[in-house]
Amino acid sequence: MPEIRPSSDLRNKYNELSQFCHESGKPIYITKNGKGDLAVMSIATYEKLTEKFELYSLLKAGLKAAENDNVKPINEVISKLEKDIHE
Repeated sequence: MPEIRPSSDLRNKYNELSQFCHESGKPIYITKNGKGDLAVMSIATYEKLTEKFELYSLLKAGLKAAENDNVKPINEVISKLEKDIHE
């Protein structure tokens, strides 16, 4: 169940919201005039979320490349990496 709070809690209960976000790792949904408006989360949670998004984007690109037969043999890739490392 998501944590839902009114926007007034940002001003009046900031420390409580911050503590919840840091301890739970979950976002808090902020309402304005009774309707959803914002999601607030810790920076650590935000970074974890964006890292997952970046990983999924790379995996999607890899799957698309494989579908289009735009791939190279693993031994060729490893040889190039080793060459680049030693340059």
